[in-house]
Amino acid sequence: MSQPPIDSLQIGMHWFNERPGGLDRMFKALIDTLPEQGVNVRGMVAGSPGVFDSSGGRVLAFAGAQEQLGARLWGSRMQSRALRAAKVPDVVATHFALYAAPTVGVFHRVPKVVHFHGPWAAESYPGGGGGWSRAMRIALERFVYRGGTRHIVLSQAFGRLLHETYGVREDRIRIVPGCVDVAQFDTRVTKQQARKRLGLPLDRPILFCMRRLVSRMGLEDLIDAMAIVKPVLPDVLLTIAGKGPLEAQLQARIIARGLENNVKLAGFVADDKVPLWYRAADLSVVPTVSLEGFGLTTIESLAAGTPVLVTPVGGLPEAVAPLSSEMVLSSGGFRAIGEGIADVLLGQRKLPDSKACRAYARQRFDRPVVAAQVAQVYREAISAF
Repeated sequence: MSQPPIDSLQIGMHWFNERPGGLDRMFKALIDTLPEQGVNVRGMVAGSPGVFDSSGGRVLAFAGAQEQLGARLWGSRMQSRALRAAKVPDVVATHFALYAAPTVGVFHRVPKVVHFHGPWAAESYPGGGGGWSRAMRIALERFVYRGGTRHIVLSQAFGRLLHETYGVREDRIRIVPGCVDVAQFDTRVTKQQARKRLGLPLDRPILFCMRRLVSRMGLEDLIDAMAIVKPVLPDVLLTIAGKGPLEAQLQARIIARGLENNVKLAGFVADDKVPLWYRAADLSVVPTVSLEGFGLTTIESLAAGTPVLVTPVGGLPEAVAPLSSEMVLSSGGFRAIGEGIADVLLGQRKLPDSKACRAYARQRFDRPVVAAQVAQVYREAISAF
């Protein structure tokens, strides 16, 4: 028996088409798929006026992403009040604490679900610095999170963090994994065909890593690991896709290790080309060192039919271990990463084949599967309010 539809207001950060990121990808996925689960959606983000048309009229931009902070916060409050005046939602779903904070009080009689995508303060200052600014961000996060009727986290690891760092009651936390459009990543082309389309060599072992170029992603360890792999597999080629402040440092590291022919920085890769990059690789690698709640890149790789090797950090083991524990390294650090990669490429570490990878991604992480779980948490929050 179908349940009656409910109306949701989604408060995000940016629109994925304009500022790609993991949070923004998840936000857009829910905007696209929740209606099929009986959850009507309206949303608001920082972005351009084009967000409205790009989202099919479902999402409004309350301010430009580059505008002054005060203008963005004021815009968030004014837009939320206008949306409430138009129609009071059954549930408010918040995805980013900074833009949700100005809406506190606007929806005081409406249940709220907090989507905890990660610790904003800690991710802003991964080295532990930040002083007062870091403390203020943590205080703002606590302020927003304490108003949640239910909280959705991507993994048990982030559930523990939400409870221990922000004081959220464990009985209000629900685990719902990240999602991927499996049909988009299941390109149905062969590895050789994908390599030809991308202009990649057909006869070399190829690795792929797609990460923002920041320290917590462990890319320094991955480059150093290639110095271990190269002596046993001289033709190995690693492509690192992504942009970020470490680009120059990483390039210098590649040169210093003598890996110019084995490690390439590809920069930004367009969204429509990402599935081909995963498909072209023999293996993808996620070398994160901290603050990884789930790692959407892991299930993107699996959806493309390419196994992935991950460090045992945060929610990464939870994402892949049910398919194969061999995809989880024994530890982080360049030596463990390098030895793990070499073992896979030499056939000494057996990973699932393409068919198993795709089936696992489709069963657990396809967008409709995850959207149904999110919708259930929304209905639970409404019942509990």
